[in-house]
Amino acid sequence: MIDTHAHIDDPQYVEHFDEFILAQQQAGVTAILVPGVELESLTTVPAVCARYPGYLFPAIGLHPENVGPDYRQVLAEMENALPAQPWIAVGEIGLDYHFDVTYKAEQQDAFRTQLQWAVDRNLPVMIHSRDATEDCLNILREFPVRGVMHCYSGSYETAKQILDLGLYLGIGGVLTFKNCHLRDTLARIPLASLLLETDAPYMAPVPLRGQRNESRYMIHVVNMLADIYCTTPDGIDAITTANARQLFAI
Repeated sequence: MIDTHAHIDDPQYVEHFDEFILAQQQAGVTAILVPGVELESLTTVPAVCARYPGYLFPAIGLHPENVGPDYRQVLAEMENALPAQPWIAVGEIGLDYHFDVTYKAEQQDAFRTQLQWAVDRNLPVMIHSRDATEDCLNILREFPVRGVMHCYSGSYETAKQILDLGLYLGIGGVLTFKNCHLRDTLARIPLASLLLETDAPYMAPVPLRGQRNESRYMIHVVNMLADIYCTTPDGIDAITTANARQLFAI
């Protein structure tokens, strides 16, 4: 299993970090991708990834909820850092109108700026979209990028538009939640379009909901996907791992 989205630079993982990584490895997790979300991520993400090169992979990005009045300065510092690391992707980037739209225009500008980074450097993108589907898809159509729609939980109709852009769907713990309609959506989506992820430390799957999430908990998502696609957990693992390796070149 490859976890394509885990914020394990979060302070929650600092204590006993080596034991934490060993537990993921022993559970069959073969790689973890660590996205950036803010300026501080330029330090924290490479620092944790440097401890396990070839197992942990860093991404760079400004999360839309962290776009503020100083966003241009933050993006300039991030752009200056692009040559400094072997970034696996540009992310986590996108749009989020859920709590606050004060910086809606700035979010869109930051999104376009970072998508251009991905185009210029031939890097995949990790896309965050919450309550901003139409704007997010319209902006994505402006750029010839490849990547993944992180933490997907929407409709089949929206999924189809995402797949038409050549993007993958990132599937995590939400699939296991009660009254989740994603199962019905995925029944109409090819397995070749899916990636596994956690969004750790958030979104732990049932029966671990409410706990700090870990990459090894993806097995609960894998088991549910195996039921949806009428295959084995090993079959889900093999295909999603191949998808991740192809997209992120790992």
